[in-house]
Amino acid sequence: MLLQAIARRGFATAVPEIRRVGVVGLGLMGHGIVQTSAAAGFKVIAVDSDDKAVGRGKDMIKKSLDSIAARKVKGGAAQEKAQEATDATLANITYSTKRADLADVDLIVEAVPETMEIKTPLYKDLTAIVRKDAIIASNTSGLPIKAMADITGRLDTTIGLHYFNPVQIMQLVEVVKLDTTPQSVIDAAIKFVKATGKTPVLCKDTPGFVVNRLLVPYMAQALKLVEDGVASFQDVDVAMKLGAGHPMVRDAAKECGNAKARWRSHA
Repeated sequence: MLLQAIARRGFATAVPEIRRVGVVGLGLMGHGIVQTSAAAGFKVIAVDSDDKAVGRGKDMIKKSLDSIAARKVKGGAAQEKAQEATDATLANITYSTKRADLADVDLIVEAVPETMEIKTPLYKDLTAIVRKDAIIASNTSGLPIKAMADITGRLDTTIGLHYFNPVQIMQLVEVVKLDTTPQSVIDAAIKFVKATGKTPVLCKDTPGFVVNRLLVPYMAQALKLVEDGVASFQDVDVAMKLGAGHPMVRDAAKECGNAKARWRSHA
């Protein structure tokens, strides 16, 4: 009934095949999303606020690609082939400081800092710029996707694509849907994620999504163990890294500790 009501209100129920991708924000997460998308053959418009920010993102991508090429050569690949792969990826990226250049993309991934004060004006701009049938995805790890969808007014095509750091290495992407997200948008997002060599998991818009939601109890128990004098902080860290295979325990703890507070303040 809900999706039928959406259709009657004129919302899109079909999206084009994703070929052109826009990424807004070329920091720690954004530059990795640009790189992995371009390496998979997608044409990418990489946008940040000014030339300095664009330059930093560009340098991080080049450094990462050079590192990947070096590992390929060390593993026995020909230098020429490794360089060809780097050049092909770079050829798929167009850098810009103008959001208007995103007008004709099929998918936008927003990767700006985790505050609604920054995201709100961005989403207002994107609503005025991008095509009605384009998917707008946030890489947020803790803010409600519904909050972004309310700004765009596009409850059918605003979703979450939550990548993990470092994007070039981590295989998981959480695809976050709303109750108003049609299957065509979900299918297009999942197809895109798979095409970039990542593994998608689909979840509803909920605090922490899947991974961070599961990690919160781990973090709470880790703190209690330290408080109770059961083990030192360092030994708890080592135990989870080596015993449970969690390579980024401290980063995860910081992330999970903030996710719920961010959600509640903007839900």
